[in-house]
Amino acid sequence: MTRTTNKIIAIGASTGGTQALQEVLTAMPGNSPGTIIVQHMPEHFTRAFANRLNDICAMEIKEAKDGESVIPGKALIAPGNYHMLLRRSGARYYVQVKSGPLVCRQRPSVNVLFKFVARYAGRNAVGVIMTGMGSDGAEGLREMKDNGANTIAQNEASCVVFGMPKVAIELGAVDKIVSLYMIPEQILRMIESA
Repeated sequence: MTRTTNKIIAIGASTGGTQALQEVLTAMPGNSPGTIIVQHMPEHFTRAFANRLNDICAMEIKEAKDGESVIPGKALIAPGNYHMLLRRSGARYYVQVKSGPLVCRQRPSVNVLFKFVARYAGRNAVGVIMTGMGSDGAEGLREMKDNGANTIAQNEASCVVFGMPKVAIELGAVDKIVSLYMIPEQILRMIESA
């Protein structure tokens, strides 16, 4: 594959995630690496959520469209009821938005996103798993770590529900466990050292 130095930030969240994502994304600079996000949410709610974040963040935040490029300064949120996959063509990263079976009882699934990030971005990625119920994202985060990505979990004290991060930590998928308020700084530190 053509070498690329473009970095990718992949974030997964569920219960309590809308507030947690707002906290993280409002703290990220406008020139942050391309960011792709799965937040468990019903169809039609993700667009309004993305639009609301776009009004208060330095980065552009939008609901992802199939085939859209992942570029610095932009964050794409998976549409409710659709999986989001990362792909790569040469040095260009882009997303696929598609239907498919529920994974970990979810669509979009954090696991699906993270597994594709592991395959196509590898060491160019930082993975973040945040507040949420269940285990979605843990296996995918482990694959990211195994493929050279840096990985972060939100700590128990700052989670609304410490399900998803807990399972990821137990699986050995996590490099750093930090409070919600330290996640942006930790992401940027990992991006700089990668």
